[in-house]
Amino acid sequence: MGPAAEVACDGGGMVVPSLAHTMMGAPYEAPLASTDPDYVLHVPATDIDKKDADTPDAWVPRDPRIQRLTGRHPLNCEPPMDVLMAAGFITPPSLHYVRNHGPAPRGNWGSHRVNIGGPGVRTPLALTMDEIVAMPSVRIPVTLVCAGNRRKEENMIKKSIGFNWGPCAVSTSYWTGVRLRDLLLAAGVKTPEEGAHHVCFRGPKGELPKGSDGSYGTSVTLQKAMDPASDVIVVYKQNDRWLTPDHGFPVRIIIPGFIGGRMIKWLEDITVTEVESDNFYHFMDNRVLPSHVDEEIANKEGWWFKPDFIINNLNINSAVAKPWHDEVVSLASNAPYTVKGYAYAGGGARIIRVEISLDDGVSWRLADIKRFEKPNAYGKHWCWVHWDIEVKTFDFLGPKELLLRAWDEDMNTQPAVITWNVMGMMNNSYFRIKIHPFRDEVTQQIGLRFQHPAPLQEGQHGGIGWREEENLRQAALKAAGLVPGFAAAPVVAAVAAPVAGERTFTMDEVEKHSSEESAWFVHEGAVYDATPFLGDHPGGADSILIVAGMDATEDFNAIHSSKAKAMLKDYYLGRLVDSKPAEEASAATASASAVPGEPVSTSTSGVELVTLSREKVTLKLAQRTDVSHNTRLFRFALPTDAHRLGLPVGKHVFVYASMEGESVMRAYTPTSSDSDLGHMDLLVKVYFPGTLANGKANPGGKMSQHLESLKVGDTIQVKGPVGHFHYKGRGEYMMGKTAGVAKHLSMVAGGTGITPVYAVMKAILSDAEDPTTMSLIFANQTADDMLMRAELDSLAAANPDRLKVYYVLSQAHAGWEGGSGYVTLDMMKERLFPAQPDTLALMCGPPGLLDNVCVPFFEAMGYTKETRVLF
Repeated sequence: MGPAAEVACDGGGMVVPSLAHTMMGAPYEAPLASTDPDYVLHVPATDIDKKDADTPDAWVPRDPRIQRLTGRHPLNCEPPMDVLMAAGFITPPSLHYVRNHGPAPRGNWGSHRVNIGGPGVRTPLALTMDEIVAMPSVRIPVTLVCAGNRRKEENMIKKSIGFNWGPCAVSTSYWTGVRLRDLLLAAGVKTPEEGAHHVCFRGPKGELPKGSDGSYGTSVTLQKAMDPASDVIVVYKQNDRWLTPDHGFPVRIIIPGFIGGRMIKWLEDITVTEVESDNFYHFMDNRVLPSHVDEEIANKEGWWFKPDFIINNLNINSAVAKPWHDEVVSLASNAPYTVKGYAYAGGGARIIRVEISLDDGVSWRLADIKRFEKPNAYGKHWCWVHWDIEVKTFDFLGPKELLLRAWDEDMNTQPAVITWNVMGMMNNSYFRIKIHPFRDEVTQQIGLRFQHPAPLQEGQHGGIGWREEENLRQAALKAAGLVPGFAAAPVVAAVAAPVAGERTFTMDEVEKHSSEESAWFVHEGAVYDATPFLGDHPGGADSILIVAGMDATEDFNAIHSSKAKAMLKDYYLGRLVDSKPAEEASAATASASAVPGEPVSTSTSGVELVTLSREKVTLKLAQRTDVSHNTRLFRFALPTDAHRLGLPVGKHVFVYASMEGESVMRAYTPTSSDSDLGHMDLLVKVYFPGTLANGKANPGGKMSQHLESLKVGDTIQVKGPVGHFHYKGRGEYMMGKTAGVAKHLSMVAGGTGITPVYAVMKAILSDAEDPTTMSLIFANQTADDMLMRAELDSLAAANPDRLKVYYVLSQAHAGWEGGSGYVTLDMMKERLFPAQPDTLALMCGPPGLLDNVCVPFFEAMGYTKETRVLF
């Protein structure tokens, strides 16, 4: 068991030992009892969240109340607003927002060193944690804020390159540590006249996929680092206890009044230099670029490297905590109601005014400000304030909005209108809440419902944010082609002139044949009728229907051999032309096919947004994770956070790329579920170029190498769904047009072929009422080649009566307890289900495995063609 196993009860409440001491070697600190007065400053998590199972963070206990923003891993989270505000001015570390780019390092107190060096110091130091703790320390309350706080509001206008933060990427703690100036003085820091101008910070190497060493780093000016008024500290305690893993154990930087992105966690190096940090993330993160600059322009014109747009100091900001999103206030009487929330400013500025408006900004009402910190010796304020104001409920009857803004001592205030930027950072426009009439369907009592701009979760009445609603409206209009300039005309291949007597068709005629009853397509200017071939296509009818009624030249050439191209002549109808007389067009389509297909609708109905369609869809890479030396997990953002992919279980998508003038298309099965909103995950094994055993060059995999080259923000094109098998749930499936019910699934997968099998497996096991049982043989060369083993083991352990997994390695290492060698007929007979009408065989892997093992061995076991599924 994890740390949760060490939690004890002493009769007076729960006692939680120090994780830093028991697992990471920090000096002893007393266990924390729930009866201790300081317990509320920590509220330590005691269990490993099931969301962290099978991730590198499966050892870190986390509070289940946090709202995860980027899936299971890495952890990026913020607390719910009511939980954040209920904690008061000081936020427990377990609820403090977290921005992690990768796993939380499992640091060790005894071996950790903070190196202070560079050309700007005379005496380089390598300090142990004990040496740092022994130095004079300070304890300062500081509010930390992610520069992406309230980003979701920007993303609802136009998707930035950042993920959604709500209004709770803000937290406050007491931080204890050594002043940075004292450490620099101990290292003999030089003067600016001697070339010392910047102080650079770096976290662990190899943490991130980009940059020369995979580290996250940044810098501040030497003036900032040495300024006693700025209180820059190297900290090792949060709320008077050792740091937790998510907040930088054993040591981190705190720069009060700055954005969180400058405060390096798991600090390893402090370097004094003549120039600012050259770390990749110092330039490619934490910038506010002009609103006309999108990512393409930023990269092309070098906007990332223009110093005017770097973010250091926080700007002024505020948010409403009550009324919260979807809250309903009764109008039974004109009762008093307290509106409340938070505000903060940057650079040490003091909040002097917080005010709300109920008449669209014509007049403003002053709120009462609640402070808890005293300014430092230089008059700087590093913490947020809370505020409240009492109004009468009938005051909400007239206005359509509640507006909020704050002012600081320099008379800076918040802008009335939001301004989008490519990183979605520093949004501090008025906090606007819509006010709607509401009638309770049960009690028939009337009231008013409050709608926040972009909360992370649906409200208690199922409502989403008003900016989200606007986003959905725009997406629906675009999908329906009602937004000017959005629907682009299809690109048609150049065509040769038809010969005398040859039938001709226009693109309008072809587009009418886009169904199973009549499936036409265009290839290099010729029109073909693929309807007779739908049932025989190796990839299933969907592979043809996805391009039916369209120009399929690029799709066809990207995946088909010259043999397949030679087969086209059997399905030839005629040539494509730009136009022809209307009566001729009518006769041509009637003679070629009796049943035209219905056009495919792309409207969204405004309720559920589906990404995939028969047209290619462009998706942007939002995140990439190195799973192993040659395996990557790519997360692509869907058009909005409200979109799902729209991929039935068992089907896959086509991914397109253009490489050196050649169009390449490959089929992939996402590892994310269709219920996941806002993203699609692809687990990809990269086949790098190399040399074969016979000495010949091996070019590797074109598409996997292309995906490997992608940077966050780069795009791919996808189309789907495709595939002849659809698992509908609880044993029901469709094989082409044939429906069936299966009680057992025999599965064989090799290498990356595990992904479609895993998709079916996950869908079955996510439904407790699905009685289908499964047995899988998963074949690989070495243990390092096995993808998703942790996920498979977890599913098998949790469902021992529904899933059996057997691993086979052709190059087994010493001590390997699974199968060795190759998959054999006897192995399949022993491990898989016997052939029965209610049993299916699912298989996916390299051609050698399918052609030489799966198909002949399943045939030998008695599985018919109708019960064999080749992905």
